[in-house]
Amino acid sequence: PKFVQEVTAPMLAGHGDDLPVSMIPVDGTYPSGTARWEKRNIADFIPKWEPEVCIQCGNCSFVCPHSVIRARFYHEDTLQQAPVSFESAQVTARGFPETRYTLQIYAEDCTGCGLCVEACPAYDLNDKSRKAINMADKAPFLEDAKKNIEFFETIPVNRRATVNFSSVRGAQFLEPLFEFSGACAGCGETPYVRLLTQLFGPRLLVANATGCSSIYGGNLPATPWSVNKDGRGPAWSNSLFEDNAEFGLGMRVSADQQTAMAKHMLAGMTDHFEQNFIDSLMDTDQEIGTQMAKQRDRVHELKRRLKDIDDPRAKALLTVADHLVRRSVWLVGGDGWAYDIGSAGLDHALASGRNINVLVLDTEVYSNTGGQASKSTPIAATAKFAAAGKAVTKKDLALQAISYGNVYVARVAFGANPQQTLQAMREAEAYPGPSIILAYSPCIAHGIDLRNGLDQQEKAVESGYWPLIRYNPDLRKAGRKPFILDSTAPSIKLEEFAYAEQRYKLLQKSNPDEAKRLMQLAQESLDLRWHTYEHMAEQDPSEFQPTM
Repeated sequence: PKFVQEVTAPMLAGHGDDLPVSMIPVDGTYPSGTARWEKRNIADFIPKWEPEVCIQCGNCSFVCPHSVIRARFYHEDTLQQAPVSFESAQVTARGFPETRYTLQIYAEDCTGCGLCVEACPAYDLNDKSRKAINMADKAPFLEDAKKNIEFFETIPVNRRATVNFSSVRGAQFLEPLFEFSGACAGCGETPYVRLLTQLFGPRLLVANATGCSSIYGGNLPATPWSVNKDGRGPAWSNSLFEDNAEFGLGMRVSADQQTAMAKHMLAGMTDHFEQNFIDSLMDTDQEIGTQMAKQRDRVHELKRRLKDIDDPRAKALLTVADHLVRRSVWLVGGDGWAYDIGSAGLDHALASGRNINVLVLDTEVYSNTGGQASKSTPIAATAKFAAAGKAVTKKDLALQAISYGNVYVARVAFGANPQQTLQAMREAEAYPGPSIILAYSPCIAHGIDLRNGLDQQEKAVESGYWPLIRYNPDLRKAGRKPFILDSTAPSIKLEEFAYAEQRYKLLQKSNPDEAKRLMQLAQESLDLRWHTYEHMAEQDPSEFQPTM
């Protein structure tokens, strides 16, 4: 694009000072999706797909931190124009005759983290060392990969109506509108952000707290937040640690106010529109994707007709007409924001009762600013300002939110249970009030090889350190248990999870007696929390009382 050639590329090349001020967007907004033009080529070894071994489960694309693994299904005739090197397989799902499947790796954008290989469950029956996706030297097939990607992008993105995106297998076909970010290879945060855009992208309003997610999300001149073929995508803005929750709450209040304004103006234009058309725009349900798609078509028709009306009211309605499509407002940030500096604001936002959604990317430490301890840092772990081991237990933000009684709350870990992560995100967005998702996010600050991030998430859940939960107030209204414990009882001790990470092992080396004492306290704290959660899961809905 012209802007990328004339502004983004010179800035990336270090010549930004040579650009005249007139080249910079006057209102501070930058084009979306410009990270796709960087082509960093930082990995020598990248995943290579083996179609004959693949079971098309979608696990690899679900865990990919940089959205470099994409899936499509399409009619077999499409392959008539494909390059010789383009690979495909017969769709394994029933009911799709003459349909092919392709898993495409964006070779130049891959960081080589290897999480996709770790997530792959499919093995070659004749060679157990060979999976459906394996790391391979990029150089021999890079030029073919470029041609294949160019052709792959001519294949239409699968329509949402043809995809069962309530499953991980189906979600792989949803278009990510967050791609090729500058996050660390193997980042534990970005898979959640990418999934957010796959599920709700074209109508997302994102308030992003300062932190890792704001840096890889808005590291101008390039941004990974993108748009679909219709030019629709998330509206994203960064705010500070201390006020991001209020900033996001303001987005919700503003969107609601503009929706009310649009309906009020539309109701007064019976001299231009038939009543049935007005009613269809104002009284429609928008709970599922097909309903929102129909509403978007109606709004498009409304805007088309408004442009032909010479009436000041029509011009005014045009400015807010898009708000007749339901907005999805998400407050996104790390534990430094949610547990610490912005905790009072977050509490205020949750207590408002407004239909906001919160995604906490919990690395349990101030990752972006140097690894300082936060209130999310667990007992017995070391960090800056807690070099002798943190002696105070981690704040239970989930229980705090549950205590309100009207907040949807989930604790998720995509590497331990991807289906539960997907379900929680969909339930949170559908809930007509405040919701919060605490997402476990492995980080280099933990002192692990991030290729082992999925295994560490599993151990975190198996030990009871990170119990997977969902609390849905709507279930209580329906006479069902509102608190769901998605984890099984702990099957390993905390230390088996903890001592695979340097943040715990450092104290064990420098002060083994203190490490042993703190680990014992950490295990006792874990056991107490688990018993609390078990008790809450067993309670009758009529007697349910959140425990603090």
